Amino acid sequence: MSEKKLSEEELLRRIDELLSVLNMISRDLIDIAKQLKEASSPAVAPAEIAQTVENIRELFPKDLEKMLTFEETENHIMIKPRQFLGSENFAKIASIIRDAGGEYISAGKESHFRVTKE
Repeated sequence: MSEKKLSEEELLRRIDELLSVLNMISRDLIDIAKQLKEASSPAVAPAEIAQTVENIRELFPKDLEKMLTFEETENHIMIKPRQFLGSENFAKIASIIRDAGGEYISAGKESHFRVTKE
């Protein structure tokens, strides 16, 4: 019976060691992700620049830009799909919009992306 207890204790010790290693790896991955984001972000934060339709349009690769319409309202720039985007294109567009300080507005047929002009 004591052998079984030692075996369980050994297993628990090994699990603790593995958890410790996984926590270190997780922290390292978070640090690396932050550094990559900082390295790829523009020198001026998007909120510091007055957004225009042309500024926003230039953020998109040509293949994605062709799938979208850009409309300027009083306070926002609205970006609407011309066609069904699919999950991959939607994710790419959403990422670009988020990086520009924008958001996705889910409103059925009137759903769109929106970036504040500020």
